[in-house]
Amino acid sequence: MSFLHAIILGIVEGVSEFLPISSTGHMILSSELLKIPSSDFLSSFEISIQLGAILAVVVLYAKKILSNKKLFGTILIGFIPSAILGLIFYKIIKNYLMNSPLVVLWSLLIGGIILIVFELLHKEKSDSVQEAEMIKPKQAFIIGLFQCLAMIPGVSRSAATIIGGLAIGLSRKAIVEFSFLLAIPTMCAATGYDLLKTGTNFSGNEWGMLATGFVVSFFVAWACVKWLIKFVQKHTFIPFGIYRIIIAIVFWLTIL
Repeated sequence: MSFLHAIILGIVEGVSEFLPISSTGHMILSSELLKIPSSDFLSSFEISIQLGAILAVVVLYAKKILSNKKLFGTILIGFIPSAILGLIFYKIIKNYLMNSPLVVLWSLLIGGIILIVFELLHKEKSDSVQEAEMIKPKQAFIIGLFQCLAMIPGVSRSAATIIGGLAIGLSRKAIVEFSFLLAIPTMCAATGYDLLKTGTNFSGNEWGMLATGFVVSFFVAWACVKWLIKFVQKHTFIPFGIYRIIIAIVFWLTIL
């Protein structure tokens, strides 16, 4: 793996992290396309640079989080399911699922179909929750359960939480914002735990590549977050579902 690879993967992560298309899945497929050899460092890199993108949310939403104790509490409640299941299934995710382009392609394909069907059937109610601050603890926990589906690469944490939130009566704006915020403790924990397990084995050059990907993903994600908030006000997620299906078929024909 080279610094150029780190920059490319950082861009891929920054663009895809908050879109319902799976950033992890796209990084795995990009690594396959770039012919980067599979390694423990690559798996850790694909997990850790997601925190760079997440920090863009911290910067943009810091004031809202710190000034609202209720919102802070619901974020932590939503984090509980993935914290527990992430610890239980860490080795399976890291050693098997993160190294399988086939899992990613199936997840992208099936997830794309589900996203389209859900959007065609879903009708937002007039009494839906309009702001992330209004989400109840029970709703936050349910969204957290949906987030756990994204432990399978290719599912997309954003897609899982957005579908879960819309299904239980949240508005698009509310669930998209809450999905952004729920990513903060989730990815902080995932990155911290992974680096504690594997970070001591990294060389100075590998730490440099990790820092490069981290910084690139931060700035790219910062721009994408603002765009997505505006997009969801007027559009459905059907285009992303179609994209997922197309990218799965294209990679299936070219890589596998």
